[in-house]
Amino acid sequence: MSIVENNSFRIFGMPLGAVSCASIIMGENEGDEMYQYSLTQWLFFFYFYCFFGWCFESSFVSVKERRLVNRGFMRGPFLPLYGSGAIMMLLVSRPFQGNIVLIYFAGCVGATALEYVTGAVMEALFKVRYWDYSNQKFQLHGYICLSSTIAWGFLTILMTEVVHKPVERFALSLPENLLNVFVTVLTVALSADFALSFKAAMDLRDVLLKMESAKENLQRIQKRLDVVIAVIGEDINNRVGELEERKNLGFEELKESLEERFDGLHTAAQKSSAYTERIREEVRELLNQYHGYVTERSRLSGLRDFFQRDMILSNPTMSSRRFGEALEELKKVVQERRKGE
Repeated sequence: MSIVENNSFRIFGMPLGAVSCASIIMGENEGDEMYQYSLTQWLFFFYFYCFFGWCFESSFVSVKERRLVNRGFMRGPFLPLYGSGAIMMLLVSRPFQGNIVLIYFAGCVGATALEYVTGAVMEALFKVRYWDYSNQKFQLHGYICLSSTIAWGFLTILMTEVVHKPVERFALSLPENLLNVFVTVLTVALSADFALSFKAAMDLRDVLLKMESAKENLQRIQKRLDVVIAVIGEDINNRVGELEERKNLGFEELKESLEERFDGLHTAAQKSSAYTERIREEVRELLNQYHGYVTERSRLSGLRDFFQRDMILSNPTMSSRRFGEALEELKKVVQERRKGE
């Protein structure tokens, strides 16, 4: 990767002037001659629309939530999806300049494809969705929907015909050296921000995985207790149909169910001859495991890491198909902690 201009500036170890001949043709200057954007200018546009998107979405969500929300994946005032979307709109519309209809359909296809790929990749990596269209009509896997696709087409026209022109004039008016320095500083800052945000998102994913694992272990203990109850002669005929149903119990309900079983076994130990020492040891071991998993789950839900808490606060609509219960528990803890601060 490189950025046009002064060879004294380098990004990622490559001279800034290395791509002047490979710049992508975009836009027109005042003399109707085709203007070539350098990589520096492309990056400027990307950062500008990242910031513009952050201003728009943070304002919208803040009004909706009735509190200030620093919206987005990163900590700084930038939303990479908006920057990527803007660049994509400029690229896909370029071959169809002058034809509004084709620009519209190019924007629909390009932006929808970007939204789908981004949503799928982020969920695969982080196990959560930062947006979800599952409740919308004509949606696909919750990542895209028809109404969003229609809107992307109109936004592409707005971007190419209205919004980008003054932004382009401003970028072209900036001194080349100043633009290089500005873009270089932003690249370093955003790279560091992205690295921290990515780590926080991966750590949050690990918390969700461990919380779900704790619940699955409680379900395993529950099944084993049902076997023990059967061995000592307790009636479990009515429980056979419940085993599958219990898989859908929430964590607190599962705790309550297990505590009832442990209490029942404690009572049975005093009156059942089938309650042997071996069974007593097994129940004691299961009880120790139970307390360990409950303690671990409680520790994880405390979410002590600031960046993980901020990730949840910045994305109040975050959801998860597999870890929905654990994520909602974390959201509740973070909101209560925020109120107490």
